Amino acid sequence: MTEDAIEVRPLTRDRWQDVRRLFGPSGAYANCWCTWWRQSGAEFGRGIEKSGRGNRALLHSLTEAGSEPGLMAYRGDDPIGWISVGPRTEYGRVLRSPMLRPSPEEAAGDTSAWSVVCFWLPRGERRHGVGTALLAAAVQHARDRGARTLEGYPIDTAGGRRAPAGIFTGTLAMFERAGFTEVARRRRERPIVRLTL
Repeated sequence: MTEDAIEVRPLTRDRWQDVRRLFGPSGAYANCWCTWWRQSGAEFGRGIEKSGRGNRALLHSLTEAGSEPGLMAYRGDDPIGWISVGPRTEYGRVLRSPMLRPSPEEAAGDTSAWSVVCFWLPRGERRHGVGTALLAAAVQHARDRGARTLEGYPIDTAGGRRAPAGIFTGTLAMFERAGFTEVARRRRERPIVRLTL
């Protein structure tokens, strides 16, 4: 499997069945449907009830509204990975987090600042360049839609390995390879990285 065999496309209405197939019956991870960053804890808790029906409905409604809430990697016609990227203002948990929210000097409502908040790859696609391809595509996607900066909130693994569930925001090394620079660190292993577009 090589990186050049990977194509990345936005999640649009006509690709809804692809994201359902990619996320499978568990809604990616524990019926999240990549909506955790978009909701309060109480909203998310209600959304995971009944096999994640509420979270799936939220992602579907965003897709139906044309907002392109993320990008999917494909190999041929098969979806093989996901990245959530969009205006930082869409991710309420980032804006409310003492660890991740914008500093007082930054405008929390700045729609030109975008964020990458989540990756999801099936087990068989990990360590094959899919995450790297998704991040590169997210940079271009944000740039094409007028973003001035793109932030990420990776885990600093300090060269060690972590369980995939613990690095769903990506790794610091991957973001650094893509040209991102660390701009803040309010907790030891959780930097904020940024790329000027």
